Amino acid sequence: MLLSPVRRAAVSTAALGLAVTGLTASPAVAHAEPVNTNAAVKVALTVQGPDGLLFKGRIRTKGHDVTTATGGTHKCDGTNGGAHATKVPTPTAALDDAARKKGFTWDGTWYASFDDFSVDTIKNVSGGGSAYWSIEVNGTPTPVGGCQFELEAGDRVSFTWTSF
Repeated sequence: MLLSPVRRAAVSTAALGLAVTGLTASPAVAHAEPVNTNAAVKVALTVQGPDGLLFKGRIRTKGHDVTTATGGTHKCDGTNGGAHATKVPTPTAALDDAARKKGFTWDGTWYASFDDFSVDTIKNVSGGGSAYWSIEVNGTPTPVGGCQFELEAGDRVSFTWTSF
C-alpha cells in the first residue's frame, strides 16, 4: 500500500509523538556506583592525658581494619553500625595510624553491640574506673563511635582523658 506524502508525514509524526511520550513517561534511572570516599586525609591529632600532652601531630589516615590486644581485629572504616555506605577515614583509625607511625601503643575493647571500639588506654594511660578517653572532632564530641565518624581533611581530632 502506497501512502501519499501527506499521509506519510502524518504517520511519521504520530509515531514520533508516541516514541517521545513513551520516553518522557518513563524516565531513565541512573544506577550510580557508590563513590569510594576512603581517600587518605591529613588531620591534626592531639592526645591529652591527665598529666599533660601525650601526642600532638599531623597524621595521614583513612578507614581500615584495627587490631588491639584486648579487642582483636575489626573494621574501623565508617561502615560500622551502618554509619556510611562506603569506607571513610575515622578518628580511631587516625589514632591507630599515629600509634603505628610514631611508635606508641593504645588498646581498646571491642563492643559488638555498638560495632565499635572503646579506647581504654593510650601510651599506658588508662581511664580505669574513674575516667574514659573522649573523642572530639573540631572541638565537638562525636555523636557516634570513633570507627563510625567520618573525618575530612584538616579536621582537628582530640582524644582526651576525661574523669567522671
